[in-house]
Amino acid sequence: MKDIPVIYKDTDILLVNKPAGIPVQGGEGIKISLTDILERQAGTKIYPVHRLDRDTAGILVLALNRDAAGRYSQYITDGSIKKEYAAVCFYNDSIEKKGTITLPAGRSGSEKPSRTFYHIDAAGSEAALFYLQLGTGRMHQIRIHLASIGCPIIADDKYGDFRKNREFRSSHNIRKLQLAACTLTLPVNNTLRRFTVPLPEHMQHCLDSLGIQMS
Repeated sequence: MKDIPVIYKDTDILLVNKPAGIPVQGGEGIKISLTDILERQAGTKIYPVHRLDRDTAGILVLALNRDAAGRYSQYITDGSIKKEYAAVCFYNDSIEKKGTITLPAGRSGSEKPSRTFYHIDAAGSEAALFYLQLGTGRMHQIRIHLASIGCPIIADDKYGDFRKNREFRSSHNIRKLQLAACTLTLPVNNTLRRFTVPLPEHMQHCLDSLGIQMS
């Protein structure tokens, strides 16, 4: 397994650019996790501060000691850490170009009030590039919210448009979930810092294949 790209490291935290397809932590049926790879790579115990779905790429914060894990977990809880995502979605041109989605989201049977702020950066006839910011952090929130407005994320095999997913897999070779955590703003040594990564290769391929130009 290749090393995971490191964006930032100090004595407390590690910021990495997580590839799609790797779970953050181990569990039943999981042979290798991001945490496993990073513990080998860094030579020390790693404490995940938050999660990204297995198929979601992008910036992830991990702590290098228990004190930092507790502190940065609290930052997540109190909103001191701001997450911004990019998603390539099937396009419903009846929606506003900028707005807020409010719909309960979370684990089935225990959904809670949720808010996602979005704007459309660029659109083609079939798909659009969305940028999104979380107002709350529920499980699968972005995927649920985008599906609810008729713009499911391309290649989402849980909340997506399964017929269109099959068509795009065949016609455009688009197979991976088109969602990435592209920007993270968080306190580092008492200063707010903003970290950004480019779209992962599979999302850039999707935009190129669909003829969508980022603004």
